[in-house]
Amino acid sequence: MGDGGLKAALETIRREVKTRFESQKRVLSFREYFDLVQAHPRRHTRDAARYLKDCMDFFGSYEVSKPTGTFKRWRLFDLELGRHDSSRQVELRLRDRLAGHEAAQSAFYRIVDGFEREGRANRLVLLHGPNGSAKSTFVACLMRGLEAYSETEDGALYRFSWIFPRSREGSGIGFTTASDELLGEADSFAHLPEERITAKLQSSVREHPLLLLPRDVRQQLITSAYERAGVAEAAPDWVWAGQLARKNQQIFQALLTAYRGDLDRVLAHIQVERFNISRRYRVGAATIGPQMSVDASERQITADRSIESLPASLSALTLFEPYGELVDASGGIVEFSDLLKRPLEAWKYLLLAIENGEVSLPMSNLPINAVMVASSNELHLSAFRQHPEYNSFRGRIVRIRMGYLLDVHREREIYDGQIVPQIPKHVAPHTTYVAALWAVLTRLRRPDAARFASSELGTIVASLTPLEKAELLADGVVPARFDADQAKILASGVAEVLEEGATASDYEGISGASPREVRMLLLDAAADFKDPCVSPVTLLNRMAEFCERDDYEFLKAQPDGPYRDHRAFVDQVRDRWLDIVESELRAASGLIDEGSPMTLFDRYVNHVSHWVKKERIYNPVTGKDEDPDLDLMKGVEQMLDGDDAKEFRNELLSAIAAWAIDHPGEDVDYETLFPHYIERVRQAYFGERRTQIGEIGRAIVAVIDQDDGLEVDLREAAQQALQVLIGVYGYQRSSAKVALGALIDARYH
Repeated sequence: MGDGGLKAALETIRREVKTRFESQKRVLSFREYFDLVQAHPRRHTRDAARYLKDCMDFFGSYEVSKPTGTFKRWRLFDLELGRHDSSRQVELRLRDRLAGHEAAQSAFYRIVDGFEREGRANRLVLLHGPNGSAKSTFVACLMRGLEAYSETEDGALYRFSWIFPRSREGSGIGFTTASDELLGEADSFAHLPEERITAKLQSSVREHPLLLLPRDVRQQLITSAYERAGVAEAAPDWVWAGQLARKNQQIFQALLTAYRGDLDRVLAHIQVERFNISRRYRVGAATIGPQMSVDASERQITADRSIESLPASLSALTLFEPYGELVDASGGIVEFSDLLKRPLEAWKYLLLAIENGEVSLPMSNLPINAVMVASSNELHLSAFRQHPEYNSFRGRIVRIRMGYLLDVHREREIYDGQIVPQIPKHVAPHTTYVAALWAVLTRLRRPDAARFASSELGTIVASLTPLEKAELLADGVVPARFDADQAKILASGVAEVLEEGATASDYEGISGASPREVRMLLLDAAADFKDPCVSPVTLLNRMAEFCERDDYEFLKAQPDGPYRDHRAFVDQVRDRWLDIVESELRAASGLIDEGSPMTLFDRYVNHVSHWVKKERIYNPVTGKDEDPDLDLMKGVEQMLDGDDAKEFRNELLSAIAAWAIDHPGEDVDYETLFPHYIERVRQAYFGERRTQIGEIGRAIVAVIDQDDGLEVDLREAAQQALQVLIGVYGYQRSSAKVALGALIDARYH
């Protein structure tokens, strides 16, 4: 690009920036801002709590259906914030989004909705759970949502500054006719060019510009504006009854005195400026670590040379401005990370701050306009609940439990988003599934039948193995070993299974492998330079070694029957992974039609139905009506262990008839009605072809190793199956070799 083209490009950018700046109304006089308030009174009279609730509503929500129920999920926690995302931004969004925790999201929304109804954020929201349970991620998503919302028209935020102009002779002005001459037609100094301004004092607390108006006048204006706009709710206390902080009140009173009560001339010094929430620059979003000091203070500003030329009546004032994290968070959200790790005396000031909405500072009281969110692990919360002061805080704290996830798919999202993009080599299919399944198994608790209202459901649930329970919670999979009645009871009680684990103090998700430990294992597996890929084999080996350690509390727990047996879980996860690999190999080989067992069972039912009715059945091959195929029926019944053929067939048809009555007009769902029968047919069907499957698996490994000793037909079949594994299931040659090698060693020797 030549000089001319570069200049043209820069000029285009300059015009776009200026147009965007003006369209966003970034600098306004008080009168211009007042017009905005009149046009959109609710939008421009919000406090931090109402703003945060509107932010969540702005990005919307959707329903998430799980076996345990239907839950609302807010898009803000997916970081779907309406921006145009590059591939890198999509990667970051997947990495930083909150996986699961829909119940915590709903609880938080109800809390901020309550703040709106009460007029201000009058309680501290305490997120509690074990280390690594996404408490910080929860708050980080809120902060990022506020950042994006503040850039929209609906989320526009404004603060004000005091502007003191320079006279035409170049010196600072007092309260004389010189200031009137500078006002001109605009009746405001807000739009003066920079060279005409001698001093600018910002409101560090980012107070609402309407607080410059007398309280009674302000309330009348808000009431009439709300009535015209049809706003039903009351204005928040922050704007309705709030007052200026000390510095701005001093300046306001000094100017009002100098101008002999002329409010218009006082407001002429106001410049209203739009600002955006920013975590990086701590504007409306601040995180406070477990330090020992109070989170706000004051400093004197009258020694600053920038105000030397202020009018005498102002320069004579001793002005102090507050600073610190609570000030930085004004207008948004403040996070007290690991709050309960701090000695109580270091944050006891919050007791009155929550109650009164103010923090006492040496020279004044600091008004708080921020939603206060804290985090704590369960150990420190338990100790705090034993403290004598706990009762004083109980009514001022609302708790949200955030345990480890119990849904394998949501747990997997963590590793797919946070770990896989950071690994520079191929991650084999199902590696993150293996990690997530083992992590969830370590968190599950043995069900207590006595806690269920239904004794039948309690007995069934108490018999679940950890793997069966994990798959029930994740996918609603009912073990095939249950009969139809038991399966129906369990399928309808999945939500109760989850709820039972959440009622005890030792709730499911309070302990077990945290995502931090599992991330460590994944990265450790990726660090093995000898392996061309990160595979479940390497990860499972790392898990087995990890289980031998004694420096993690959950590893010290004694097994409770089949539960909490973390070393045994490694072998169970390995078997479940091999089941998946075997299923993929069967499908890739083309030797087995996965739908054939269902087709066979459907044919069996059809022949039984005609046999019971003593009817002939049409044979599409011969084109004739023939007697039901007794050999077919006996063959299937041998798979199903049906001893008394006549009784077995009658019971089968009775169950189908009952289904038809309960589900009129629907096709019979044999998978749901006869899960254990279908599974037996499937296993028998696959067992008959087991030798062929093993042969194909070994041939694929040979093809990958470039073994020339295969027969032509077998080589072609193996190559086709390998292409399916790569193209359909996401393998590479290296990961396919590892997976098939493990499968053959374990099941096809």
